[in-house]
Amino acid sequence: MTFPDITPSLKSAMPDLRGRLLANESLAPLTWFRVGGPAQVLFTPADEDDLAYFLSKLPSDIPVTVVGVGSNLIVRDGGLNGVVIRLSPRGFGATSADGDIVSAGTAALDKRVAETAAAADVGGLEFYFGIPGSIGGALRMNAGANGDETKDVLIEATGIGRDGTKHVYDNAGMAFVYRNSGVDPSIIFTSARFRGTITDSAAIRARMEEVQAHRETAQPIREKTGGSTFKNPPGHSAWKLVDAAGCRGLRVGGAQVSEMHCNFLINTGDATATDIETLGETVRARVLAQSGIDLHWEIKRIGVAP
Repeated sequence: MTFPDITPSLKSAMPDLRGRLLANESLAPLTWFRVGGPAQVLFTPADEDDLAYFLSKLPSDIPVTVVGVGSNLIVRDGGLNGVVIRLSPRGFGATSADGDIVSAGTAALDKRVAETAAAADVGGLEFYFGIPGSIGGALRMNAGANGDETKDVLIEATGIGRDGTKHVYDNAGMAFVYRNSGVDPSIIFTSARFRGTITDSAAIRARMEEVQAHRETAQPIREKTGGSTFKNPPGHSAWKLVDAAGCRGLRVGGAQVSEMHCNFLINTGDATATDIETLGETVRARVLAQSGIDLHWEIKRIGVAP
């Protein structure tokens, strides 16, 4: 699908814009699944002020979607109309530590935040070492692993609203729940501050090695995948429900349920976004029929069908 090119009119209305606007840019290379259609406009802001300026000038009837590193994302094959915003590591990827506080831009990888904390002997953020995403996604989804979650360490987060205004949210203001935040979805998070505990360096490194070893032995991290597909229902493990429903190794087109971990879908090489989403819905239907439990997607699905 090709969308009408609206970049000339946007540039005309935003003469001081410093970021990059691209028309009909493929989003597949920006996702771990390596599938999906184009963005009508892909915008990469230079920094937080540039993002605020862009949003303040953008007509309110143009949809805005934010993508991070695409580690838990399916972009449908028809792509996305409106503007897709992707924060770059150069403008939003800085990390630092001061005492027991770690600061990060939201384009920083979760793993890098864990490494920054470890280098400063700050414990409590080791779980980020095993999450294949960025801090922006961690804030939006209350990302967690190995028994710890973002809500356990966050001090505050900063974001830009749809009208270009800046907002700051403390931990309570984030309204965290399991794998989600209650903050207005139109807010684009730009930075965050976390508090850990000064800890023995060797203990921190040992914990990070445990996290990495678990991922390598239990998850298909070298495949084209989107991470955990379904949320764990209360009192249950999603992968066990999928396995019990006979879905291990199930295929639709080029998409397959991982043989290693049943809560992971993989692109075996030539899958479309439709293949992957259809496979996920097939798994949900089989689990519901077998157990009576309705699985909910943890992977975000955006865009339109072709």
